[in-house]
Amino acid sequence: MKLDMLPALALAAFVATAVGLVGAVAVLAVARRRPTLAAVLGPIVVIAALAMGVATSVQTMLLPDAAIAAMLWLLAATVPAALAIGLVLAVRTHRLGAERAAALAARERDAAAEARRREVVAWISHDLRTPLAAVRALAEAGEDGIAVPADALRGILGENARMTAMVDDLLAFSRLHAPGVRLDRVPTDVGDVVSDVLASMRPIAVAASVGLAGEVQGDVVVAADAGLVARAVENLVVNAIRHTPAGGEVRVDVAADTDSTVAITVVDGCGGIAAGDLERVFEPGWRGTPARTPGPGGGTGTGLSIVQRVAELHGGVVGVENVEGGCRFLMRLPSA
Repeated sequence: MKLDMLPALALAAFVATAVGLVGAVAVLAVARRRPTLAAVLGPIVVIAALAMGVATSVQTMLLPDAAIAAMLWLLAATVPAALAIGLVLAVRTHRLGAERAAALAARERDAAAEARRREVVAWISHDLRTPLAAVRALAEAGEDGIAVPADALRGILGENARMTAMVDDLLAFSRLHAPGVRLDRVPTDVGDVVSDVLASMRPIAVAASVGLAGEVQGDVVVAADAGLVARAVENLVVNAIRHTPAGGEVRVDVAADTDSTVAITVVDGCGGIAAGDLERVFEPGWRGTPARTPGPGGGTGTGLSIVQRVAELHGGVVGVENVEGGCRFLMRLPSA
């Protein structure tokens, strides 16, 4: 290398560095809001820095005008090709990265769903021991003559109903969290669904000395799986009745919340939920007490998580908040 080339090399390095730094700052600023555009601008900055450095330094060299023009024309011919290749590689690399991130997220969701199903199976296996032990004790008491056979039989039937409900919850939870679950969507009048649920739940409310009321306002038709929506509303109402003391009231209201959503509101008289527990009420298996074994009339702890999953599958949401004397569960579903 000749010493008389040093000024040109220094100038080329300086110009390329300056252009590169300015371009890098611009790309980083864009990357915070639009990563795809930043991926496209990256190669442009590199090629621009190289081209500007070479073009500027050539002008300082003691070369014939014809040689300088030839070098600049060669640079002009190669830059577009290099830029096109860089852009294609940047876009393809970004797309592959996005696809990989989506695949990893999908695997993580599937793994989380499988972990939740395993946990629910473990919880229900634990909870089933209580009714099974009760059935055995009642059967032995009836056999030994300690209990009246009719009373023992009624107790056994009651425990059998509890076990059946647990198994139903397990099957529903597992099916709703299975990969690729599909809905049988049809135009569904949510008011009719809620009316049917209230009619079926009224004997339970009467037995618990809890009032049950409701009202439907406006056009409340949604494109939904009617059976799943009914299951979700039933779980909300059963949960409300279970936690409302005798003499209290559970109210279920349905209304067109906006032009695009229908709101189902269930208000109970539970007295409220601790602020730190509000975010956990939809966790599968969580009951708000350290004991996992449910008390009389208790469930598996999957009822509200099933409600949340049904809302998610329909593109809706469900939440809970404390109100005076109790809590309010609000489920929103997209209108038909």
